[in-house]
Amino acid sequence: MSIAERPAPLVELTLAMQTLQRRDPGPAFVPWRERVARRLPAQGKPLLQLVSPSGAGPMFLDPPSRTVEEGLDRVRSAPRAEVRAELRRVCAIDRPLTSWTKGLARQDREAWRVLDEAIRTGYRTVLAERWHSLRAGFDAETAWRAKILARQGIHALFASLGPAVRWNGLTLEADCPRDLDLTLHGHGIIVRPTLLWSGHPLVAYYPDRPTTLLYPALTPLPLLNPERPADPLAGLLGATRARALRSLVGGRTTTGLARELSVSVASASLHTKTLREAGLIVSHRDGKAVCHRCTPLGLDLLAAETV
Repeated sequence: MSIAERPAPLVELTLAMQTLQRRDPGPAFVPWRERVARRLPAQGKPLLQLVSPSGAGPMFLDPPSRTVEEGLDRVRSAPRAEVRAELRRVCAIDRPLTSWTKGLARQDREAWRVLDEAIRTGYRTVLAERWHSLRAGFDAETAWRAKILARQGIHALFASLGPAVRWNGLTLEADCPRDLDLTLHGHGIIVRPTLLWSGHPLVAYYPDRPTTLLYPALTPLPLLNPERPADPLAGLLGATRARALRSLVGGRTTTGLARELSVSVASASLHTKTLREAGLIVSHRDGKAVCHRCTPLGLDLLAAETV
C-alpha cells in the first residue's frame, strides 16, 4: 500500500470533467462549475461525450502520469481491445454512442486527433492556471495522510478517509455506486487524493498493477488560494532543499531524489545530509542504495505550509 506522490494531470482532468457534469457536485464546486462551463472552448467539449459524471471512466483516458505529454502518450498507446471494451462499458452506463465514439473504437485517425486536441484544450482551460495551487493542496493532503500512516498504521489511514471507507475484518470496504469485489493479487493499492471530486470514493482496478483508490481531499480546489503563494519553506530551507523535503514525503533513494531535483547524486546527498541533521528526514541503507523519508517533524513542517 502506498500514497500517490504527485497529482496526475489526466486523472485530475477526467475528474474535473466528471464534476463539471454532476448535478450534485458539492457547494464548493457550484460557482467553479459555472465558470468553467462558460470558459470551455468547443475543442474541449468532446471530452464530455466520453467522461461519465458517475465517475465510471473510461479508464484508458486518465492514466497516472507526471505530465500531460506523458499521459497523452499512454492514452494513444492504450491497447485497442481495452479502448473498445471501455467505450462499450461507459456507453452502456450513460454516454452517448456517437459517430465520433465509434471512430475512436475503430482507431480512426481523425477521431483520435479530435481526442488529443480535446485533452490539450481541456487541460489548458480547466487546470493549467490552477496547477500550482492544486499541487500545493495535494502535497499538504498527502503529507498529512502519510503522517497518520507513519504514526498510527494502515488501518488508521483508511479510517481517516471518512465513513465511506472502512474495515470489515481483513476486508477493506468502500461505498461506491457499483458493486465490486476486488482481489489485489499481491499488486497492492495506491491511495490518491483528488481536489476535483466530492462524494463517494472511486476505484480504478487493474489486474496487472496496483489498484487505485481515489478519495476527495479535505480542501477542494475552488477553496484554495488561486494566486501563486510565496514559499516560506524555501525561505527557511532554501528552494532546492524545500523541494527535496516535499519529494521525500513518500520516500526516495538518493539517486531518485537527484533525478527529481535535476541535480547530481553528490548534490542530492549533501541536501539529504542537511535535512537529516535538522531532524526532518531519516535515512537507511537498502542494499547499495540509501533511502530517505520525512520524519514526523518534516511532515509537520510541510503541513504547516497551508495553515
